[in-house]
Amino acid sequence: MPSKKVLNAELRSTTDGAPKHTAARARKRKADVAVHLQDPDEEMAEMTKKKQCPPQFLHRLPKPVSVGFTQYTSRNLFITPTRPPPLPSLSWASKDDVWSNLLRKEKLYPHDTHVMERHPALQPRMRAILLDWLMEVCEVYKLHRETFYLGQDYFDRFMATQENVLKTTLQLIGIAALFIAAKMEEIYPPKVHQFAYVTDGACTEEEILDMEVIIMKELNWSLSPLTPVAWLNIYMQMAYLKESDHVLLPQYPQSTFVQIAELLNLCILDLRSLEFSYSLLAASALFHFSSLELVMKVSGLKWCDVEPCVRWMVPFAMAIREVGSSSLKMFKGIAADDAHNIQTHVPYLDWLGKVYTYQLVDMDHSQRSQVPAGVLTPPPSSEKPETLAS
Repeated sequence: MPSKKVLNAELRSTTDGAPKHTAARARKRKADVAVHLQDPDEEMAEMTKKKQCPPQFLHRLPKPVSVGFTQYTSRNLFITPTRPPPLPSLSWASKDDVWSNLLRKEKLYPHDTHVMERHPALQPRMRAILLDWLMEVCEVYKLHRETFYLGQDYFDRFMATQENVLKTTLQLIGIAALFIAAKMEEIYPPKVHQFAYVTDGACTEEEILDMEVIIMKELNWSLSPLTPVAWLNIYMQMAYLKESDHVLLPQYPQSTFVQIAELLNLCILDLRSLEFSYSLLAASALFHFSSLELVMKVSGLKWCDVEPCVRWMVPFAMAIREVGSSSLKMFKGIAADDAHNIQTHVPYLDWLGKVYTYQLVDMDHSQRSQVPAGVLTPPPSSEKPETLAS
């Protein structure tokens, strides 16, 4: 049994390595950056040099306590990414480390593609109606697209942990998920009474707060996924990047981003979207506005990776082409350079009806024919990078 003096020395070496101050949390999560921390094993070695224990007692020593964030320990550094990193050389981190962290983080948030089978009383259209309503709430309170997609992710992952949820509880789960997402993403999130107000008396403030705790416990407090719109932001930035020194500042045209995000909004209403990873959804949406060459360049994906999702997305792209993409909408009190980040609402449920019509009519034809590149109208030539196909 080690002496109290040894244990106290370990405790001091652990607490001395801890950070004294916590940095303010950035408003936007730009990228997961590898942090090089001092190896706690080195601290243990220095300590044991001062007072060696007999060999028979070494196995009784407590294990060293890791300092900082465990996902950034040395064993996770310098791993070759499974997909070629499209990132430029970064002055503040290794591009391979950043890209590996992004890919690894995506695997930490899996989805249950058969989630509705756990709830016999629910239909896929009920989910679509709820998500469409959440988009409308986001536009009313001028919330970001990222806020909506975080809420959608929380909702789908929470439903995968439950069974036999009734449709009368669906709205409460949805608004509570959006309430959590707003507190995660927004600088000034709406208050709980404002979320209760938009339910028109269906959900009280107390019910929303209670459901908030339930959702976070069921999700094990894992609340930071990389959403489809986050991946789209990365792809668009790589496609239009001109100055690598300002890689964290948007350099793509807002109107093009809004058009592709609108396709993602429509696709996410369909339950089959859960069959694809978020990075794949964003890459496939970008494909319908550009070319395979550009998608491969900015995502590291190959045609065999994106083909199933691209083919599934064709009816959605055709439906948007029929009705026409929406233009950039400006909001009072929102800076012009942030307008494209505000979640907007259009008649998505009507558009979804057109999608199902295309799926019934052209199902066999689309499976036999080649997927058309650039189904939707690309941006003007003056706004396109050289590699963006028309």
